[in-house]
Amino acid sequence: MNTADQYLKAIYLAQRMEEGPASTGTLADLLGVSPASVNEMVGKLQDKDLVDHEKYKGASLTDEGLERAHEALQTYCIIERFLANVLEVDEFRDEARALESVIDDTVADRLDTIIDRPEQCPDCFDPEADCCSLLEVCGPAN
Repeated sequence: MNTADQYLKAIYLAQRMEEGPASTGTLADLLGVSPASVNEMVGKLQDKDLVDHEKYKGASLTDEGLERAHEALQTYCIIERFLANVLEVDEFRDEARALESVIDDTVADRLDTIIDRPEQCPDCFDPEADCCSLLEVCGPAN
């Protein structure tokens, strides 16, 4: 998953949390970057027709952006579930965040064959808790 996909995933989650366009501040917090970095990447994503951005209102995903964000979140959920349930990694969230940028679709698909991922994934992802709501070890975010 590349940086653009991480931003699309963050916009998707922020839109769910805010029940509307994703604000720059929320995206900066989710991604751990500066608001200036968010504005720069949102501009690039808008140029690629993945995001619609209105100044002072926020960013919203286009249909194509939504599809890519959904795929990125699903990959993240696969990694998270593999680390938590198969490898029993205590700090699965931190590890999943570190791995999501280097795991490609082929590896994610292969991991998916050995985990028990619910049908509703990734819609079961709880952005407030920062993990899948159906994951037994999911508790309050760090």
